[in-house]
Amino acid sequence: MRYREVHALSTALRGYVSAESGEAKGQEPHLLSKTWRLLREILIILVIAVGLSLLIKTFFFRAYFIPSGSMENTLQIDDRIFANLMVPGPFDLQRGDVVVFRDDDGWLPPLMVDQNAAQKALSFIGLLPEQDEQYLVKRIIGMPGDTVECCNSDGRLAINGTAIDEPYVYPGDTPSDIPFSVTVPEGKIWVLGDHRGASADSRYHMDSNGGFVDIDTVQGKAQVISWPLSRWSVVDSHHEVFDAVPDAGAN
Repeated sequence: MRYREVHALSTALRGYVSAESGEAKGQEPHLLSKTWRLLREILIILVIAVGLSLLIKTFFFRAYFIPSGSMENTLQIDDRIFANLMVPGPFDLQRGDVVVFRDDDGWLPPLMVDQNAAQKALSFIGLLPEQDEQYLVKRIIGMPGDTVECCNSDGRLAINGTAIDEPYVYPGDTPSDIPFSVTVPEGKIWVLGDHRGASADSRYHMDSNGGFVDIDTVQGKAQVISWPLSRWSVVDSHHEVFDAVPDAGAN
């Protein structure tokens, strides 16, 4: 190869290497900029997700855990449910509603739970139940003014003099092994577990506040079983059971 050809090739290679080097240097800030934009978008998505979770938790739905069999077979041990926080509130409570209420009257033993940091964070945004307060889940049987009695001569529970058939009661259980007759005061409700033989409900706490639950302690209405996935379903209030019950004082 002649000298001039070699010189030209050498010059061209140096120019190519120089151009490649300059392009690489120019790409470094470009790559950093793209990486920062990606991280910023991820951060924005996380902030929005947490914000929406807090909004939903505060105003619409909240997760709760079922630790006992007191509501079998409607709710099973270890079920996770979402409660509709719009009840009570814009939507009124009704007989048959399965409600979550705060244990202000000490029906449960003292809380002995220690959450780790991750669990506390998930509880804060509403993806896990809160553990700093105790809650119970029961079915409303008596609304304010109702007279609830059990059991009548047919062995059924009666509300305002009208006996009802309860398809949600645990198979083999009677409506109540404990006889009672109560009139629900204003601002209160009378609640029973569906598994009557395994539920320490209003019947077992008549020596404390008459066994009545303050409506102000109701956190919401159990709406959906969310976990395990095999049990995903809407929680049935069975309002049809109470269709024939007259309003309080009408009988």
